Formats: sequence, structure tokens, C-alpha cells
Amino acid sequence: MTATADAEAAANELTPLADYLGSVLRRLRALPPLDLDLTQAYGNVLAEDVVAPHAFPAFDQAAVDGYAARWEDISGAGRAAGGRAVRLNVVGDLGAASWRPVRLTPGSCFSVAAGAPLPIAADVVVPVEWTDQGMAAVEIYRTPKRGYGVRRAGEELPAGTVLACAGTYVSPALVAVFAATGIGHVVVRPTPRVVVVATGDELVDVGRGSQPGQVVDANSHALTAAAAEAGALAYRVGICDDDPEALRGLLEDQTLRADLIITTGGTGTGPGDMVRRILSRREGGRAGPVTFTDVALYPGTALGFGTVGAEEVPVVCLPGDPGAALIGFEVLARPAIQLLAGAEPVFRPSVRAHLLETVSSPGGLREFRPAHVAERRGGGYTVQPLSGGPFTLSGLAEANGLLVLGERVTTAAAGSTVDVLLLDRRR
Repeated sequence: MTATADAEAAANELTPLADYLGSVLRRLRALPPLDLDLTQAYGNVLAEDVVAPHAFPAFDQAAVDGYAARWEDISGAGRAAGGRAVRLNVVGDLGAASWRPVRLTPGSCFSVAAGAPLPIAADVVVPVEWTDQGMAAVEIYRTPKRGYGVRRAGEELPAGTVLACAGTYVSPALVAVFAATGIGHVVVRPTPRVVVVATGDELVDVGRGSQPGQVVDANSHALTAAAAEAGALAYRVGICDDDPEALRGLLEDQTLRADLIITTGGTGTGPGDMVRRILSRREGGRAGPVTFTDVALYPGTALGFGTVGAEEVPVVCLPGDPGAALIGFEVLARPAIQLLAGAEPVFRPSVRAHLLETVSSPGGLREFRPAHVAERRGGGYTVQPLSGGPFTLSGLAEANGLLVLGERVTTAAAGSTVDVLLLDRRR
């Protein structure tokens, strides 16, 4: 049997990524909802639909500074037939704080500020720049269309409108909409609390260079940042040595403040891969708390998932290679965070893109490769694979997308159409 055939046979024994993700995500549930004051709701995900209890605007109002009038009284202003101005008596001033109802009579108008309630019978607001800006009387030089400068009650949002559906992130603009329609509290899912743990005797903290037998811990810092970007409250607890009791004790302690725990390192089957040995070990005839699965994923086939502690806090175990850890986060941990938060959808958006360069991929594995995505001038997208493949941190740092090559793809030719996950990179 050839080396290629051996590799394909080994890949056939791996769990398809879609099957694995489905089995993991089915075990997770969104966090229980809670009622939050509107000022605290930003960034959370709605747990139920939000309906407007009141209309917006709440009353007929002026949309511009000017003069509220009856359109019949000004319809001849500026017409070519006479080229004349229309003169109206200004019977009062109305500001945004005016509250007494007033009525227009023929031949009169009110000076109004934007946001002021409209007088009864007014159906147009003439902008100040179309007048002589008179105070006791005003001359109007142009006739706007009927309804110009007027915002009717409920014109934008009638009472009973569904303002946002469950699963929607609460944005600053949505906070404004809720407040404007009379909502002071909303029911949301709490922000998931995510704890990140790096494991391995070889790890040393940042601020120094790696030496033989030492590896600087980049993973826990990167994964904590990734969890925060995904909308979580992320906590880095640092480095845990490959000591069974220390690891078990640390995870047990962290269940008190975590909705999800992410570990990195030790998921393989090598002599130094202690996380897999410790967390999958059978005790008292029962399986370990975490199941490790070899998934048809490149990079980083070995992933773990389970629960720890009396509260059965979910645990995601990612590989130790920094590139594989970040890809594993995108594929598994990020959707888990979105699901706990109640967000919909849980996966990154994807597009179909025109591939600019021929690439090869290992058969039988679904590869996620750093890439740069750009919109084409005539519509659609192009994607440029970044040098170094999926293991390079520099490529991941530059990427705004992940090129996805399926299990059956060994070569994707330039000019072909491929799937790309869009990353949320603020630059």
C-alpha cells in the first residue's frame, strides 16, 4: 500500500467534522434568561421577541425647524402664475417641550422646532429657509408638498411592531429603539463566562523567548482574546503543568465562575499528551468526563468535549499547536459560545469566492486555511490563500477569512469557486 493510500485509509477512520459538531452542539443549551435594565442589555442576546408597547413617534410632530401650517393656505406660494409670496400670521411658538394642544385657524401658522408637537389641522411644515423668518407674520416663498416636514404618530414604528426577534444581539441602535417605544427592561441571555487554561510542563509565560524544552504560552492569550471577540466574558487562568491532581483541582475550581472552560494542549496520544489521559480516564467503571475524538479536521484532528464538576460545566479541549488551537476555536469553541449566548446563527457567515491560486489539501480532511477575501468590482468575491498554510501564526494574523477545502478535495485549481468563512477583523 502506498503512503497516499495509507493516509487516505487513516482519514477514513476519522469522524466527519459535521457529525462531530452536531453531536457536541446538541449537548449544549443556551444559558437561562434574565431580565436586565435597558442600560445593561447592550451586547447580550435577546431571549424572546421584543414588541413595541407604544408607537414611535408617539405623537404628530415637526420633522424640521420651520412654520406649521395648513397646506391650503400656502399652496400658491412661489407659483409662476403670480410669483408671489404667501403671508401668514404667526400665532405662537412651539418647542419640543410644548404640551398644550393648539389648533390652527385659516391664514395662521405656528413657528415650530424639530420634534415639537404639531398643531391640530397642520399638515405641512415650511422650512425656515423658504421664508423671511418673520416673527409676528411670515412670508412664504415656496410651497412644499403636502405632508412635508411632518412625522405622524406611529409612522416609523406602530404599537405592536416586533422590534427584534429572539437571538438578536442588542446593539446601541436597538437600545435607542427600545427606549423610544417605552421599553425599560428586556429579557436576554447572560454573557457566557469562558475560562481559558493552557496545559503542559514545557510552557513558560510571555515576556521571554523560547529555549530548548520551553515553549512560550501564546495559546491562552490568543484564545482568551478570541473568546472575548466572540462576545464572552473571558478569563485567562494561566499555565497548568501536566499534573493530574493539579489539573483536576484547577478545573473543579473554575466551574464556580465558568459557563465554558477551554483547555489547550495535550489532546493527542503522544507520551506528553496528559490532558487526554487524565480527562478521559475511566474511574469506578465510568467513562471519564471528557471524550476525545479524532476528527477529519486539518489542522488539529484531536478534539475533546465533555463536562466537569457538579454543575456539569462544558469543557472544550483544543490542540497545543497555536495555529491548530485557533482553527479549533473557530470550528468548535466559537459556535459553542454563540449557542450558550442564545445567538442565531452560531456559525460565521460564509461566501463563495473565486480562488486566485491553486492549492493542495490533504485527502480525507476538511482544511481551514488562512486567506484574504476581497469583493470584486463587478460583484462576488475573490480569495487569496496566505503563505505558509494553516499552521502559520503570521498567516492567521493577516487573514480576514478561512478558505474551506472539503474532505474530497486534494487540489483546488485557480479559477475554481470555493467556500470561505468570513472573519470579523476590525481594520
